[in-house]
Amino acid sequence: MSSKIVLGWREVAALPVLGIAAVRAKIDTGARSSALHVDAQWRYVDGGQPWVGFRLSPGVVGADVIEAAAPVFDERYVTDSGGHRTSRVFVQTVLSLAGTQREIEINLSDRRGMRFPMLLGRTAVTHLFTVDPSRSFLHGRARRRVSRT
Repeated sequence: MSSKIVLGWREVAALPVLGIAAVRAKIDTGARSSALHVDAQWRYVDGGQPWVGFRLSPGVVGADVIEAAAPVFDERYVTDSGGHRTSRVFVQTVLSLAGTQREIEINLSDRRGMRFPMLLGRTAVTHLFTVDPSRSFLHGRARRRVSRT
């Protein structure tokens, strides 16, 4: 019997250290790394260390635009599903999901046009979770952000 927590192919996650209480996430075990959509990002130096500031919309009804900052953990090339290779900034932060917390690496990217602002790759879910691709939102549902025109 497995002691792993079952996730659906889409869930609502939180990144509490970054001030993100809820963000719609697609669980993608085909992707190695995790990605977080940012509308804008900027770099600066604080205490002699490189930092990145960023702004994002978490895609959840009632959630405001969030501005956050984190030390740059790494910068490396990532190949997206279309085969395009780009250099991305990575940060380390705490993922809160399904009643658990764990530190993960996330790259900051432009996921505009994607249905989910966050993609959780296999390195974020390994050893703790298993994914049932026929299920969704097993650990709570957040409504999609609705555009008001």
